[in-house]
Amino acid sequence: MAKLILTHDVPNLGQAGEVVEVKDGYARNYLVPRRLAERWSPGAQRQIDQINARRRKQQIASVDDARAIRDELEAVDFFTVSKLASQTDALYGAVSSADIAQAIKDETKVTVDRRKIVIEKAIKYIGDYTVFINLHPEVTARVKVRVIAE
Repeated sequence: MAKLILTHDVPNLGQAGEVVEVKDGYARNYLVPRRLAERWSPGAQRQIDQINARRRKQQIASVDDARAIRDELEAVDFFTVSKLASQTDALYGAVSSADIAQAIKDETKVTVDRRKIVIEKAIKYIGDYTVFINLHPEVTARVKVRVIAE
């Protein structure tokens, strides 16, 4: 078993800043090469404290705040993302979570962490789509995105 410090949130494992024990192969072949985690060392506590402080700054303080932001985001009919497209309405590249986060910020002045945006299937065509934003462990916003051609 390998003892690791998570540097990013990993589904079904833990959140950034947590110390976890996983099998050696999972650590060696997946978590460490993708920089999702680093090996534990006795001097790593300082790094854990920095990650936790950063997360507290970015995290929405309470469930009530998250619900208020969710209501504000869901009140908007749709957020518009403009991308280059071909004659057949296929996009040159897919819509990323950063594009959606920027559209939300432009229209509502709410800053959403792009890593919290869940795009279930890649958005590669012009049209209307639904994405989910994990604002808090207990609160998820369902947001509509309209992709248009530039």
